[in-house]
Amino acid sequence: MLHRLPFFKFLSVAQVALLANRHYRHLEPHERRRMAELVRKGMRTTPAERAELRTLVDKIDVRALLGGAASRISPLPLPKRLTGARY
Repeated sequence: MLHRLPFFKFLSVAQVALLANRHYRHLEPHERRRMAELVRKGMRTTPAERAELRTLVDKIDVRALLGGAASRISPLPLPKRLTGARY
């Protein structure tokens, strides 16, 4: 059993990566490019750019992404109120 544990970790990482990609694909290609530009700027963004980044991140539905990731990593089932999207 112990020699299989690393495989389950890799499997969990792969599942979370696929889930993140699915949420990232909610953005249009031009939005993905813009998000990458804003993230690369980091703390040098203007307040307007930060608002734009918040809008793009909101479109990804981070709550559902984090809830899905937590449910895939957790050995126990999590309540739907923690893992579901807000809408």
